[in-house]
Parts: sequence; C-alpha cells; structure tokens
Amino acid sequence: MNDPKFQIYKGQDDQLYFRLRASNGEVILVSEGYVSESGCRNGIGSVKENAAKDERYQRNVAGDGQFYFVLVAANGEVIGNSEMYSSETARDQGIEAVKKTAPIAPVEVVS
Repeated sequence: MNDPKFQIYKGQDDQLYFRLRASNGEVILVSEGYVSESGCRNGIGSVKENAAKDERYQRNVAGDGQFYFVLVAANGEVIGNSEMYSSETARDQGIEAVKKTAPIAPVEVVS
C-alpha cells in the first residue's frame, strides 16, 4: 500500500466502522460502530477536522503497560482509538501519523 486511506467496512456485528491506514498499510486509527454509511462518513469528517489539533489526543497507558491514544471531538466525544503500542515514543509517532495522514486520506468502501 503506497497511499494512506480511510476504509469503511462492515464488522461482525453488522455495524459499519472506519479505519485509517498509514502509507505503510498499518492501521493507525479505528472507529466505533455506526448504523449507517452516512454516519460513518460523518465520523471520518470529524477525524479530518480534528486530527491536526494536538489537544484532541488523549495519551493513555493500558493496564498491561501498553500505550495508546484516543482522538476526541471538541465536545469530548470519542472519534477513534489507536492500536496498542509498546512504547510512549511509538504511540506519539502514531499520533503524528494521524495528524499528517487523516486530512488528505481518501475514503474507500471495502467488502
């Protein structure tokens, strides 16, 4: 995969989700479930709008010591969650990848 992208896909629970893939193909952000494609696309729009704002990232440590981040909207609502990272540095690099990638990433629907 050479280009970053948002992918909309159906989960096992029949809800729609999006994931943001970096240029290297790795998933760097995943959404909550949506009941409609329009809702899912609105979520992607919110990521694009908020991705560049550092204050929208909650930097967290899981109970097992792994690192992750949560992207939130201005109202505090969760827009997306990261994968788990083994270090704080790797998590922060994931945040920088979302900041760089999300505003320009196209959207595709996968089956």
